Amino acid sequence: MNLRNKKNIQAPIAEKNPTILTKHGDVRIDDYYWMKLSDKQKMADEPDEQTSKVVAYLEAENKYREDMMSHLTGFQENLFEEIKGRIKQDDASVPFRSNGYFYITRYETGQEYPIYSRKKDSLDNTEEIMLNVNELATPYSYYNISSRKVSADNKILAYGEDIVSRRQYTLRFKNLETGQMYNDKITNTTGTAIWANDNKTIFYTRKDEALRSYKIFKHRLGTDESEDIEVFHEEDDTYNAFVYKTKSNKYIVIGSWATLSQEFYTIPADTPDSELTLFHTREHGLEYSIAHHGDKWYIRTNKDGARNFKIMTTSEDATSKKNWTDLIDHRDDVFVEGLDLFTNYMVINERVDGISKMRIKPWEGDDHYIDFGEAAYNSSPGVNMEPDTEILRVGFTSMTTPSTVYDYNMGSRSLDMMKQQEVIGDFDPNDYESERLMIEARDGVKVPVSIVYKKGFKKDGSQPLLLYAYGSYGYSIDPYFSSVRLSLLDRGFGYAIAHIRGGQELGRDWYENGKFLKKMNTFYDFIDVGDYLVDQKYAGKNQLYAMGGSAGGMLMGGIANMRPDLWNGIVAAVPFVDVVTTMLDDTIPLTTGEYDEWGNPNDEIYYRYMKSYSPIDNVEVKDYPSILITTGYHDSQVQYWEPAKWIAKLRDLKTDNNPLMMYCNMDTGHGGASGRFQKYREVAMEYAYLLDLAGKVD
Repeated sequence: MNLRNKKNIQAPIAEKNPTILTKHGDVRIDDYYWMKLSDKQKMADEPDEQTSKVVAYLEAENKYREDMMSHLTGFQENLFEEIKGRIKQDDASVPFRSNGYFYITRYETGQEYPIYSRKKDSLDNTEEIMLNVNELATPYSYYNISSRKVSADNKILAYGEDIVSRRQYTLRFKNLETGQMYNDKITNTTGTAIWANDNKTIFYTRKDEALRSYKIFKHRLGTDESEDIEVFHEEDDTYNAFVYKTKSNKYIVIGSWATLSQEFYTIPADTPDSELTLFHTREHGLEYSIAHHGDKWYIRTNKDGARNFKIMTTSEDATSKKNWTDLIDHRDDVFVEGLDLFTNYMVINERVDGISKMRIKPWEGDDHYIDFGEAAYNSSPGVNMEPDTEILRVGFTSMTTPSTVYDYNMGSRSLDMMKQQEVIGDFDPNDYESERLMIEARDGVKVPVSIVYKKGFKKDGSQPLLLYAYGSYGYSIDPYFSSVRLSLLDRGFGYAIAHIRGGQELGRDWYENGKFLKKMNTFYDFIDVGDYLVDQKYAGKNQLYAMGGSAGGMLMGGIANMRPDLWNGIVAAVPFVDVVTTMLDDTIPLTTGEYDEWGNPNDEIYYRYMKSYSPIDNVEVKDYPSILITTGYHDSQVQYWEPAKWIAKLRDLKTDNNPLMMYCNMDTGHGGASGRFQKYREVAMEYAYLLDLAGKVD
């Protein structure tokens, strides 16, 4: 028995209630527009008629998937236990030092959530437990703690909690000396509180009805949130506001971010009641970010046509653009991703030939790169809170190397391994191989692809391969290790990451050529990589699978429409598939801030282009591959109704008998379950689905 044999189970048929949508003289018919609920409807104590109808449909889809996959129940549970069994349960992070304390995140055997603790001065001293999230999460089906910030005097912890999974956090405050909670509660925030140096003033960001971060407030500990003072209001709905504190602890920085433009204001952290000082006014197309050290500001920017960004500097009292001077010039072959500042060094995160590298620049002396001894990998800065040190905390991983934490001595250039992810069981990295390919797309551009498989993998066109990609927002998917992925590799799967345009793996142009009116390159790259992998027999003709989530889920919808014959199965996680309708609705979270990514469909040229690839708008009467769709009822980023409408339309129009299923988690949002292990139940379901299609069920 397998999924393809279960043809007698009746799939849900969604009611059609046509809604006419008109824009630029173009008429679209949406038969399933009725599935859209407001937050008020979803959160009401007593559901109205429409809510009951929608929930009944989602539950019917869940029941259908359960019935279709019932023969895999035991196998799926075994996969979950196998995945869980590779994870060290009594684990702990490498402690990092900040303001006289060592901070630790640790897990206890059998527990789903972390324990956040610290030790004063020395790791040999007594542990102080700041938060035991297992206890806090007990009453809730979903619980998540956001960033944790300790006051300058080390006495008070501020943190955010989300009990719904819509990333609307309530700020809470705990006295770390007495263990008592303060009465202060601040609702509807991003979950981050930034302390001024007086130990009683915090700055935080509120969200509007569309969940856009739009206002910065100032709160005095011990007062009601109704008394909080608004210090910044971002009225342009294409921007998001945020706040942070410089590593130097000298300034509170208030920023406003859009994809193609930023603006910053500063407040001295010692005098939080001071007026805001504008750093430099926003200009469309001018991107910049700022960091402070000594008596200077350091600026990562694309000023003067620096498409791959450069680093500039300016004095504290002359911050407008005309005063910026070049420190590290722009280079066509190196993309500058970020920087960190130390007393004796600047550390620059660069991307060279698609590989993330770390460049160490002493204030005096020659630059150098950290040598990790591998050709294809991902390196990134760890937690580096204190500037007066020779030690740089670094994270490292590759397709075959588990996540590793190093302390790098920037002076002696020595690399000290502090911890490597322990994979429980008989895992041996030497049992696996990885490759880095450059595959030519239809327009002649070479697309990087990272592949991993278990030794013995036969490139004879007989074995299954899962191809993954994201390809949006300039977000780079680097080659990384996954102990979870071993459940596929050990059963004969290959796994490949296509570093397609729309990401930023090969610099800013790589991103620019996969967005706006060039978005089709993202889909074409993925399809062309898939064709190559079949042609070169990395995958069998009926053994190529695809996976992507969120904007990568949109990719899955697109490639299902464009090349349904290429895939034996697709996993589309929280997929952004109703692109045109969503981008025309500015009441939906994230919409207005997305105009610089997809274009504004109120402009006809973007509308027409967007419609040409929007997955829902291009579903046709034809055969489709098997598809498993996942979503969350409380998802604030890609609302549940997008995948629900998509599966309804696919089921109505497709002409094949391939399994088409959707799983809607009724308790969670975009990120899925909050527990450490529970999130892998959904992964086990996805893997069971793929392995069943591939004929690899144990």
